[in-house]
Amino acid sequence: MPALAKGRSGRRAARRAGESGTRTEYLAFVLGGETYAVPIAQLAEILKPPPITDVPRAPSQVLGVISVRGKLVTVIDLRRRLRLPEAPSDRRTRILLVESGGGEQMGLLVDEVQQVWRLAVEEIEPPSVLGGDQAVHIAGIGRPSGFDGTVLILLDLRPIVEGTRDG
Repeated sequence: MPALAKGRSGRRAARRAGESGTRTEYLAFVLGGETYAVPIAQLAEILKPPPITDVPRAPSQVLGVISVRGKLVTVIDLRRRLRLPEAPSDRRTRILLVESGGGEQMGLLVDEVQQVWRLAVEEIEPPSVLGGDQAVHIAGIGRPSGFDGTVLILLDLRPIVEGTRDG
């Protein structure tokens, strides 16, 4: 009889684990009053903005370069890159360090970092739910269950970073 009880509880635990499914962690941040998120696995670090050195003749979305532990890192104004209205930096402004391929890091300037969300596959909708043609940098829409009204615009960093290198 005890073996039967163990079997049932084991099956219940497995079923509960299956219901929760695999979850992906996303870091949420604010840009222009909207909440965006990127997979946390794509981030190396979050920094308070140090002094940024201008780069002559750089594309408009490139703010300049910073030194991170002796390495130069290009900083992109994510507002400009996504064609959002500009705003001044304040004490909540942060730089997200991301890998841009080839082991090179790039910094993305954001208005404010919020929190980490753990989203299941069922909580992510395709970008087509927004209607019309969507930009290639939008990977989907996150709607965490149990958080009414919370909407996360999920970004694909690859086209954002690669588009900056092209100019």
